[in-house]
Amino acid sequence: MLRFHEGKINGANVIAVFSGVCKVNAAIATQILIDCFGVNAVINAGTAGAIDEKLNVFDTVISTECCYHDVAEDILVEFHPWMKTVFFESSPYLLKRSRIAAAKSGFPNVCWGRMVTGEAFIADEGRREIVKSFMPLSVDMETASIAHVCYVNDIPFLSIRCITDTATHSGIEQFNENCAKASEIAASLTMEVIKELI
Repeated sequence: MLRFHEGKINGANVIAVFSGVCKVNAAIATQILIDCFGVNAVINAGTAGAIDEKLNVFDTVISTECCYHDVAEDILVEFHPWMKTVFFESSPYLLKRSRIAAAKSGFPNVCWGRMVTGEAFIADEGRREIVKSFMPLSVDMETASIAHVCYVNDIPFLSIRCITDTATHSGIEQFNENCAKASEIAASLTMEVIKELI
């Protein structure tokens, strides 16, 4: 039920797929990329809601680490995959290349930090608890699940997310209004990062 696109970006072999929304859909797509296409890195591009109040609509966040905000903390630590913490760390190499790409291309308003993931769209309700527990820059519905699959497969991972809604401009209406432009920004920066991998 997924359509995968094979091609090259600046000489790099690339497989692109639109996973759909939510953790399980994203995880399925990621495992197929690994099993059927043998990818050696995964870069997730998409949109997110801002949790940090300093972020504005159309700012871009690149993950240094990510976690679930709706999974009990002991689940991943005391059971498979027996992690040391609840945080999935992004690839240091991909992070370095992302900083170079952002600087070279002159992308405005890019920041690096923690992302959190859960099944619910976060408007106003739940925002305070997420801030208290995790202090993330952004929240979305897929990043940590993709990182989770990459972690258990030992595949380098990075997420690039452009902001569609904030605490000031919150709600599904803001997301719908800004989603197309934010997606284009995230895709454009992802392309620049890929160019730096060759």
